[in-house]
Amino acid sequence: MSQPKSLLIELGTEELPPKALDELSQAFLDGMVQGLSRRGIEGALDEARAYCTPRRLAVHVPAVAGTQPEQHVERRGPAVNAALDAQGQPSKALTGFAQSCGVEVSQLQKLETDKGAWFVFRAVKPGQPLAALLPEIVEEALKGLPIPRPMRWADHDYAFVRPAHWLVMLHGADIVEGNVLGLKSGRKSRGHRFMHPNPVHVTDADNWLDALRAARVLADPLERRERIRAEVARAAAQTGGEPRLDEALLNEIANLTEWPAAIACAFEREFLAVPPEALVTTMETNQKFVPVFDAAGKLTEHFIGVANIESKEPAEIRKGYERVIRPRFADAKFFWDEDLKTPLASYQESLKNVTYQQALGSLWDKSVRVAELSRVIASRVGVDAGAATRAASLAKCDLLTRMVGEFPELQGVMGRYYAQRQDEGVAVAQALDSYYQPRFAGDAIAADAVGQVLAVAERLDTLAGIFAVGMKPSGNKDPFALRRAALGLARTLVEAGLELDLRASFAEALELLPDAALAAGLKPGKDGKSPAFDAGKRRAALLGELAEFVLDRLRGYYAELGFTPEQFEAVLAVSPATLPDFDRRLRAVAEFGRRPEAASLAAANKRVANILRKAEEETGVAPGGAVDPACFESPAEHDLANALDAALADTAAPRANGDYTAVLTRLAQLQAPVDAFFEGVLVNAEDARVRANRLALLARLKAQFAAVADIARL
Repeated sequence: MSQPKSLLIELGTEELPPKALDELSQAFLDGMVQGLSRRGIEGALDEARAYCTPRRLAVHVPAVAGTQPEQHVERRGPAVNAALDAQGQPSKALTGFAQSCGVEVSQLQKLETDKGAWFVFRAVKPGQPLAALLPEIVEEALKGLPIPRPMRWADHDYAFVRPAHWLVMLHGADIVEGNVLGLKSGRKSRGHRFMHPNPVHVTDADNWLDALRAARVLADPLERRERIRAEVARAAAQTGGEPRLDEALLNEIANLTEWPAAIACAFEREFLAVPPEALVTTMETNQKFVPVFDAAGKLTEHFIGVANIESKEPAEIRKGYERVIRPRFADAKFFWDEDLKTPLASYQESLKNVTYQQALGSLWDKSVRVAELSRVIASRVGVDAGAATRAASLAKCDLLTRMVGEFPELQGVMGRYYAQRQDEGVAVAQALDSYYQPRFAGDAIAADAVGQVLAVAERLDTLAGIFAVGMKPSGNKDPFALRRAALGLARTLVEAGLELDLRASFAEALELLPDAALAAGLKPGKDGKSPAFDAGKRRAALLGELAEFVLDRLRGYYAELGFTPEQFEAVLAVSPATLPDFDRRLRAVAEFGRRPEAASLAAANKRVANILRKAEEETGVAPGGAVDPACFESPAEHDLANALDAALADTAAPRANGDYTAVLTRLAQLQAPVDAFFEGVLVNAEDARVRANRLALLARLKAQFAAVADIARL
């Protein structure tokens, strides 16, 4: 086998979509590694790295063998008892199998197993050279890329995400000849489109990065990102401000440039009268510019553009950046000024003309339902019901403003600004923005009480309504983002400590829905006819689905926080009414699980549950009732009964206060009397009264733990 050498594959293309580039690059790497591995080609595959720029995808593997190892082939043929006739001559099946393997029947071997014997063909083939396999591996990797709409170009039969223009395949210093996407491989790459338009000669696979760097291309995306950070910091220092370069914008700029160079720019200060979120959205989303803030965190008139060239005349690029942003800011200022002329509340009537969902009515109808839920919830949790109701009635109004029409991502943000300007009150204005939280994974919940109430009411109505019309998520389809809504609801209830009965809250939301919505989700039976509509039964069925849906989201939420599935199921088994109560129980169970007594008591509880279940199955009656000390026959029974009485008295106060950690800490002291009971007492005594009394004692034990969770599931 030849000496392992570095392997480089580079495919040059037209500009690739920046938001998809990272995913395409990783998929190409995965495909190449899998292709090499599947063919048994040895190498440092775990050290393979993906590289990409807007005009290329590449993979580098530091050491790859030049040939496959020997290939051991084994093909199983017909069973021996079916492959030979009565005279021991080969059947047509056997001769056909031998011919397909290219050998005589006499060259076949037999494979003996405990299930019978078969003829087999075994052979050792020399491994193929890497050069013969690589083009096929590259083609397979490219076909496996996530490309929803591949392009065709010229008169070719093949397609790719963008037209391809060059192909480099090097094994060490040697060209691996082959054709991929109509391109013949070679060692000629291409540098920066403007700063180094001539072909780049690549001497070997390990020289490629340096060769491109000399041609003003940073092919390593990590290096490119670091250069962007440094360039932006350098340009920002010229303005005296602090740049805000978040990861999403950094990644997008990196995927738009091959040799990034930052340029400090500025706009007219009069535009700072517009809410900063609108200006920042325009800069980041539309133009990929980096906003600059002062030391107090206030937006300044400076911004930074990142060019894909080191220009000899940066002032001209600066003028271009400033010229392109000016009309967008002018539009934003016009929208802002015009919107302020119309009171936010005046849009309420127009909400009647905007359909939310056909069976659920208009945005006005939704606002009415959410306002009623907000009023009820606010009263229940001690929040200003008037402010909550007012916020709910205004929550959708900013959707009809000019600014949100132009920048939909500013919904809520602009509602807050307009409400502030129109003296709606601090609590109402803040809630119009905060109730959208959490907007994305990792985002915080609303920090203000009115916003929390509105966030809960909004999500209760959305979930109940969309489930009612039969559009709940299935598979990857979730057009109304109900999974996100359910998690946002759960997080708000838990993290804000809102003691609301989840099922009762959904029941109230379902009561506010029109019967037409409830009927819309009924599916026809096998006979094609719609079932008879019963609003009560429909609401009851939906109630169970909704509660389960939210708890499923909660399961993932707690898994990310480090809680185990067993801990979650232990609490779920006792069905806490509120999610803050669920949270307290779960944390107590996790704490209990770290105690030395936990394993023994969990096993004992499981044993108790099995005993009680079997007894109920035999008699049809759940064991329980009063425990009669007169029926005790051993000290262990007395000791356990006394220990349970003492524990019940000691845990009454913490149980009432929701201090479940204290409850389980005290119950952990039951380990010794419980272990002694099972060591010295036969539960299924022959005397029916004694047996029933012992079962009642165990039922008391189970009930004390069940006041917190079903720890038998741990």
